Amino acid sequence: MATTDTPKPETKFDAEAFAMNVARAMESGGKALAAFLKPRESGEVQDRPPAELTEAVKAFTSVAEYWLSDTSRSSDLQTKLAKDYLDLWGSAARRMAGQEAPPAIAPSPRDKRFADPEWKSNQFFDFVMQLYLLTTRWAQELVRDAEGLDPQTRRKAEFYVQQITNALSPSNFVLTNPEVLRETVASSGDNLARGLKMLAEDIAAGKGMLKIRQSNPDNLLVGVNMATTPGKVIYQNEMMQLIQYSPTTENVLRTPLLIVPPWINKFYILDLKPEKSYIKWCVDQGITVFVISWVNPDKRLGNKSWEDYMKEGPLTAMDVIEKVTGEMKVHTAGYCVGGTMLATTLAWLAEKRRQRVSSATFFAAQVDFTHAGDLLVFVDEEQIASLEQDMRAAGVLEGSKMAMAFNMLRSNDLIWSYVVSNYLKGQQPSAFDLLHWNSDATRMTASNHSYYLRNCYLENRLSTGTMVLDNTLLDLSKVKVPVYNLATREDHIAPAESVLYGSQFFGGPVKYVLSGSGHIAGVVNPPASNKYQYWTNDNIKDVNVAEWMKGAVEHKGSWWPDWRQWLGELDPEEVPARTVGSETLPPIEDAPGSYVRVRA
Repeated sequence: MATTDTPKPETKFDAEAFAMNVARAMESGGKALAAFLKPRESGEVQDRPPAELTEAVKAFTSVAEYWLSDTSRSSDLQTKLAKDYLDLWGSAARRMAGQEAPPAIAPSPRDKRFADPEWKSNQFFDFVMQLYLLTTRWAQELVRDAEGLDPQTRRKAEFYVQQITNALSPSNFVLTNPEVLRETVASSGDNLARGLKMLAEDIAAGKGMLKIRQSNPDNLLVGVNMATTPGKVIYQNEMMQLIQYSPTTENVLRTPLLIVPPWINKFYILDLKPEKSYIKWCVDQGITVFVISWVNPDKRLGNKSWEDYMKEGPLTAMDVIEKVTGEMKVHTAGYCVGGTMLATTLAWLAEKRRQRVSSATFFAAQVDFTHAGDLLVFVDEEQIASLEQDMRAAGVLEGSKMAMAFNMLRSNDLIWSYVVSNYLKGQQPSAFDLLHWNSDATRMTASNHSYYLRNCYLENRLSTGTMVLDNTLLDLSKVKVPVYNLATREDHIAPAESVLYGSQFFGGPVKYVLSGSGHIAGVVNPPASNKYQYWTNDNIKDVNVAEWMKGAVEHKGSWWPDWRQWLGELDPEEVPARTVGSETLPPIEDAPGSYVRVRA
């Protein structure tokens, strides 16, 4: 017998409910304003123009000077934009008359902002979208075609034009976003009431600053739903806790693995849910795994330097591992800035002629900063000096500031999509472990962060052999251990080009591997997911990524098994699985430890 689905009743607009929801939204708007003003009235927050605004104005002034210094240039500029607008108007008029008319401009197929069908089917929204895209293209061409700009000014102008045009997208406003408008009518404004309530909560949570929620924290608790791989903290000092994980195999590789994570975020990016955990996977592959869990520093630790991080972090960890396992040498792995720290440690060990490391693996880490990408926008003498002044007063740089800089690199995905979803649609974000980690930033000590910005980003001293650490001149060419150098194809923080270029500075064999996806998902890609791919090519000398890709071999799925094979071929000897800790270093507490639970 045939059956038919019962059609869902249409939701009708309820004017009375809409009025009530508007009132609720206005009430929440008042709470949001109060949450914004309260810390300012108490003096807890002192507003001043953000440094980025000053930098943007300076960059745009240089662009404007080029175009306005010549009458014919400025005239051509106005004519071009006027022609684009006239073409759009003519196309819209023909469509209104019922004629077929090609669009004056179309969004990229990958632009999720304009994925809703009504952006094209509805003439009003189509016109608004094309008007925005034409204006955006024109603004970008202003910067691109301006002659005589120095590279840093051009980089800043391009970056800040992108930020402004992303912010002004019609998808970010109720009346010019068809999806939000439909939701507003269908729910009689309940979405706006929910969204403004979340806005007030997020400003209160940020203590007067908007702290956009990217993930629902429910069911995402460190040590409960994430970072659950069994292990123990076997050592701690004021800078870090060292975790040793419990074996799951009868035998393990003789040489243990020490992982040095970034201190900008927590180590559990490598130990998310069990099915995503790189650490658990390594343990299951017969590796004795040790991980540094960095402290979330306060003002008391503000003078802790890069040297202190090295000595009290990886160098101390190597000493502890030797006491626990009897092994003088370790395999090492460093992620992002943890990889940069690892590289300096290897160069320091090489200069001291200390044989402590069997291999080094780098996850999306840079040792040369020539091609460091958009983060270079924030690095010049004036900006660093201003930041150092702020850090001297506080002793630390708040993690939220660095997190916002990272979010700005992909502002459509990591800022504006959540503004629309949370505050216009009134939708709670899903419980997404990667983004929960992304919001769990840590503070950075003033001394360490200043050293990093100056020696790496500003002066690029590590690769040029002019970095001095602990009164020791560092030379990466003296690092002879085998290196597995992983880059990710869509990385905005450690661009693949930068990682490839940095490979040439090591003195030993380097295997450069390029993974699909970006800075996080390209690294945290378990084999069971069967997602993405990776490429290999032994030729890393005098090539850029485009040239390297022409000779590269593509492999489906995760790079993890390839890395494990590489590690096993270097050092295949096995020993019976080790117990956690020792008589002299008994376990202190269960993994993931207490340091990782301290939130900024």
